[in-house]
Amino acid sequence: MNISYSVPLSKGWNRMKEILFHPFDIGKWFTIGFTVFLADLISGHGGRGGSSWKDHTRGVDWDAMAEFPNTAWNWLVNHIWWTGVIVFGVLFIFGLIILFNWLSSRGKFMFLDNVVHNKAEVSRPWHEYRSEGNSLFVWRLIYGLIVFSVFLLLFLLFFNMFLGIYHAGFPEAATVRTVVGIVMIFLTTIIITKYIELFLNDFVVPIMYKDRGKAARAWSVFLKLLGKHFWYFLVYGLFVFLLVIMVVLAVIAFSLMTCCVGAILLIIPYIGSVIMLPVSVTFRAFSVEFLQQFGDEFQIFPQPRKQKEAS
Repeated sequence: MNISYSVPLSKGWNRMKEILFHPFDIGKWFTIGFTVFLADLISGHGGRGGSSWKDHTRGVDWDAMAEFPNTAWNWLVNHIWWTGVIVFGVLFIFGLIILFNWLSSRGKFMFLDNVVHNKAEVSRPWHEYRSEGNSLFVWRLIYGLIVFSVFLLLFLLFFNMFLGIYHAGFPEAATVRTVVGIVMIFLTTIIITKYIELFLNDFVVPIMYKDRGKAARAWSVFLKLLGKHFWYFLVYGLFVFLLVIMVVLAVIAFSLMTCCVGAILLIIPYIGSVIMLPVSVTFRAFSVEFLQQFGDEFQIFPQPRKQKEAS
């Protein structure tokens, strides 16, 4: 099996040009840009010299930090009104996250459908992929809670460990090794979660779209494929990372050339999605083209009529 990275990217680029520029239609841009906007609603030192590690942290009141949970609890108990405001604010933010997650899950199928069929529709794919969008929403919600719990647990464990090392007066070298180990665990966890999110958006969603199935079933199909071709997908993540760096550098250059006017436009919700539409469409088409290399069962883009007749 000959798996390429440049060929799917080239095909994705050509599809982007066909969708957005042949012909150019500003109305089409704003319509597809809206689906991108919905899909993306919810998308981590040591010192030098002869002084000791404690000298560098002398200004930090570690005792106060260790007692912070008790101090915060006592403050909340003694300020009931503010406690109610804080609880309401947390619940409101949590509700917004759930709402955005739901809209984003539906938007991913709307955007994918427009790219696959070179259309600019909102209403039809919104209703047609309701079941798939809701399934994706539930999976992302559960996954988000798991990730949040894991990072919270790691933070509490490492924070207590760090305080224990500090108060025990361990040598600086041992402390540095511990800190480096903690950082490496956090980075590894972040990389794993980012790969899961990448695979979900780039491959699981297209499999759900093609098979009109649930998220769990699509993950089962993809994990079998991942098990057979692990290194191809690992390199895919690195390749996408390099592409993202190139896009970021291009955005910075664009902002500088426009005297930061471009940066201001890019941070405006929805408008930024429309401006970055060529990048979004290219990446969306690229991931589908890459997946299609692994067999006809992953064919998502409609085949040209002549190719169908030949096959």
